[in-house]
Amino acid sequence: MTRTEAREAAFILLFEQNFKDDPIEETLSLAHEARELKISGFGKGLFSGAMEKLSEIDALLESALINWRSERISKVARTAMRLCIYEFAFTDIQGEIAINEALELIKKYDCPESAAFANGVLGTVYATVKSDS
Repeated sequence: MTRTEAREAAFILLFEQNFKDDPIEETLSLAHEARELKISGFGKGLFSGAMEKLSEIDALLESALINWRSERISKVARTAMRLCIYEFAFTDIQGEIAINEALELIKKYDCPESAAFANGVLGTVYATVKSDS
């Protein structure tokens, strides 16, 4: 499984969490049983880490939204941005790589306009995180 595939699996699991509040291990178990979802250690780490840091991730996301309410962002774009922010803020993944991967997920599952919006927001969050470190 490539990192891109693992990232997409983590994205799907994180997206599901928008609609339920199951513990991380239960979500992983159900995804494997119900859909035979295969996820690598890298993907599990992304999903688990993003879930554990969700409040911090959302705070960073909210701080970058100027004249926007987070409720207006599609769940797909928000999920991809959450995963991306986790990657560049809490792991050693380069920001440019994380942002590009998030934009590809948004283009695949949402629409080009959402990707353009997300690119601006993620660039702002990344600049903030980078300046704080």
